[in-house]
Amino acid sequence: MEMAWVWTGMVTLSLIFGLLSGNLDAVASAALEGARSAVELSLSMAGVLCLWSGVMEIMNACGLSEGLAGLFRPILRRLLPNASKDPETLAAVSANVSANLLGLGNAATPLGIRAARRMAKGCSGVASDELCRLVVLNTASIQLIPATIASVRAAAGCKAPFDILPAVWMASALSVTVGLLAAWLLSRGRRRL
Repeated sequence: MEMAWVWTGMVTLSLIFGLLSGNLDAVASAALEGARSAVELSLSMAGVLCLWSGVMEIMNACGLSEGLAGLFRPILRRLLPNASKDPETLAAVSANVSANLLGLGNAATPLGIRAARRMAKGCSGVASDELCRLVVLNTASIQLIPATIASVRAAAGCKAPFDILPAVWMASALSVTVGLLAAWLLSRGRRRL
């Protein structure tokens, strides 16, 4: 609801300043151009997301995503020991990490929500340390193939949308490391209180 007020305020202020400065035509033109650009970006991103979602479905059908998830299970058992006792929760977390690894945040979100719901059972409204680590893993995910970012770059006219790979690898590995370290330090500090 608050965002509705923010957007309404921005539009109102734009119209008022456009009217006062005599540039109301430019404001209207910019609004229409922005709407056109937003539709073009949405359509081009939808195509790329459909492509990568299809790739993910093919990986699921041939068992490749299960194999990829299996590679993460030893690490996840150490990071989330209680969650890994439940095979369904561990499977959801593994699939979430695999989808994030492929840069498919839209496909990873339902898996992360499923894992978080299973992990939240019995938490009595307070997130456990493991649930916080899951949120860190999901939010600051390591990405080998940043499909969503590459699709935005391609839609914006970039000739080499994947030339950002080294920077994405370094930034995502660093963000996961710092996030997990912060979660570990905060959980230790909370235990001392």
